[in-house]
Amino acid sequence: MNGQEMLTYKNWAVAGDVLNPSKYAYKIKNRLTDAGYKVLLVNPRGKSEEVFSDLKEIKEKVDVIDLCINPHVGIKIMKEAYTLGINKVLIQPGAESEEILSFCKEKDIAYITSCVLVELAQKGM
Repeated sequence: MNGQEMLTYKNWAVAGDVLNPSKYAYKIKNRLTDAGYKVLLVNPRGKSEEVFSDLKEIKEKVDVIDLCINPHVGIKIMKEAYTLGINKVLIQPGAESEEILSFCKEKDIAYITSCVLVELAQKGM
C-alpha cells in the first residue's frame, strides 16, 4: 500500500500534539480536515473535549492512523491499534522506529513512512 492508496480512506486518527499550532500534528489535522477527511484526534498527554487520550475511546471507525508522535509512545498506540483491528498507518518522519516497523510487519499492518502533507500535495489537495 502506498500513500495515495491510504488517502482513499476517509476516517483518520492523527496521533500527536494536535492542539499545538507549532507542531506538525496540528498542521496535518488541519490539512486533512480541509481536504474533506474525518479526523479524530489522539494525544495520550492531552485529553480534552476534542482530543482522545487513546484509540479505544474513539467510538467511530478509524481507517488509518497518522502517527506523528515520539516512537516510544507510537509503539503503544500501534499495539492498541492492533487489538482494535486498525490495520493501516502512515508514519511521519521522526515517528518511526525499528520496533514500530517490525511490529507492523509481524502483525500484518499496512504501513508507509511518509508525510501526509506531501501525499496530499501529490494528490492535488
